[in-house]
Amino acid sequence: MQKISQNELEIFLDIATEAVMTAGVILQNLWGQLEKIQEKGRPGDLVTEADKKAETAVLTILRRRVPHHQILAEESGLFGLAESNFLWAIDPLDGTTNYAHGYPICSVSVGLLIEGVPQVGAIYNPFRQELFRGARGLGATLNYRPIRVSQTTELSKSLLVTGFAYDRRETKDTNYPEFCYLTHLTQGVRRAGAASLDLADVACGRLDGYWERGLSPWDMAAGIVILEEAGGKISAYDESPLILESGRLLATNGQIHSSLSEALKDAVPWLKNFYQD
Repeated sequence: MQKISQNELEIFLDIATEAVMTAGVILQNLWGQLEKIQEKGRPGDLVTEADKKAETAVLTILRRRVPHHQILAEESGLFGLAESNFLWAIDPLDGTTNYAHGYPICSVSVGLLIEGVPQVGAIYNPFRQELFRGARGLGATLNYRPIRVSQTTELSKSLLVTGFAYDRRETKDTNYPEFCYLTHLTQGVRRAGAASLDLADVACGRLDGYWERGLSPWDMAAGIVILEEAGGKISAYDESPLILESGRLLATNGQIHSSLSEALKDAVPWLKNFYQD
């Protein structure tokens, strides 16, 4: 992998921070004033003028600060120099459905992948005024104070979070069985509706584990590095190395990682037996 100095990572982290904070102001200013809410093709997959204006603000900053880097943005797609080893993954409004309904669990998420590996991330929820930051080897913070994952060691004592993909109405490959099964096994499973904040909440110890399918790189990139720098663990469902393009992620405090992975395998058989009984 290309050698990046600590000073360079700090610069990139400051750029990500500037981007999310600037976009966050836009989300605050448009709160409760949306004029048009559209679906992007799948039921429930919304886009608003807030998404678009926040993304424009992020892109403006990145084009000015790192003009030779590639960018992958939720609304604008992939563009920039294809030969670049640097890829910025942008979600200008993670939790659009929440935002559109006036439910303040949403964020701006900006992550930097270097040769395909998340190295820098910033996530900002402007409504709770919470800024999560992390960079490889530099640790993770919430409002500039260091954070660490929880020390929960037993699945039965854990609090988890998940989400449901936009194609859930069209496919049998959903995580409904896992949601039901793990609700039985743990102290609870939450569904907040913003993947970046789910990862951030595991990173700061509010939650012990998170899994989801149907994710995009911009949902995960920033949160992955923040969680890992906070001492957490990221993998595929089966504990093999994560492949971002798969859209499937298992993220925990590390202590319950294997037990949660095993439980995900048992969920579908359990649900079938539950209804047969």
